[in-house]
Amino acid sequence: MKVVFFGTPQFAVPTLEKLLKHSNFEVLAVVTQPDKRRGRGNQLTPPPIKTIATAHNLPVWQPQRVKKDVETLSQLRATGADVFVVVAYGQILSQEILDMPKLGCVNVHGSILPKYRGAAPIQWCLYNAEKETGITTMLMDEGMDTGAMLLKATTPITLMENAQDLAEKLALIGADLLVETLLKLERGEIEPIPQQNSEATYAPLIKKEDYQLDWSKSAIQLHNQIRGFYPNCTASFRNQPLKISVCAPLGSAYWQELPPEIQEFSRKLPDLSIASGRAGEVVSIAKGMGAIVQTGEGLLLLREVQLPGKRPQSGWDFVNGARVTIGEVLGS
Repeated sequence: MKVVFFGTPQFAVPTLEKLLKHSNFEVLAVVTQPDKRRGRGNQLTPPPIKTIATAHNLPVWQPQRVKKDVETLSQLRATGADVFVVVAYGQILSQEILDMPKLGCVNVHGSILPKYRGAAPIQWCLYNAEKETGITTMLMDEGMDTGAMLLKATTPITLMENAQDLAEKLALIGADLLVETLLKLERGEIEPIPQQNSEATYAPLIKKEDYQLDWSKSAIQLHNQIRGFYPNCTASFRNQPLKISVCAPLGSAYWQELPPEIQEFSRKLPDLSIASGRAGEVVSIAKGMGAIVQTGEGLLLLREVQLPGKRPQSGWDFVNGARVTIGEVLGS
């Protein structure tokens, strides 16, 4: 089967690699986003998919706007591809492009559709405390993740998984499901199922304000926000920004899902049960772990943080280095 691959971030890499290794597929070319300037040196950096494609000597096309780029459209048409595979490409495809391949355009989407259509399904399902997610393959149409569904695969979500962990897991699931989808599609063994729009939910692009922590929220809400929008959630500490990238909600409802070292800490629960303070106040210090902060409901253990201009550090190193004291208040 002749394939043109559309994709950009690391999430798309396992699928491309799986196609390249599989004897049933021939990847003709790769379409990805233009290189971007990143890091302190502001160096022009290729997307992860381009790195893989270049290593395999594949043609790489990087149009600013694929549906308006005459040269890319001509190149796509000339491939005579059986299918276009799209994994987190980052641009909307026109009907002209969707109509080019013989079997259509197959998308690998990081949710159980029709839930979490949109750009950030992994992040928002964590934010919303979902217990399960997965991958849906679908035939693309001009809508935003509205095409007919082909196959689905599900996976449970654990309390301590963050967006990066979940993306890595889903990327591998998606690679396997895409191969199964293409083989069955070619053999006519899949009946596309239209989505029920009435059941749809949405996962929009994450905005700057979504990263801001509000200590009046409950500990579990803050935990889900921090892991969902990992590693960029921010509070304030002594009038400067403080990124909080790893945390743990404390309480009997969560002990079984917490790491063993925090479960051991449960023996001190009687002491914590009498700890109280204002929202955002450090009410205790967990030796070897970090500061425990009062929230609008429940306590939150800060396990990894980052001060401006510094590298991420453990909650315990932060407590010692900054000489954090009980009674200090973190701002929103």
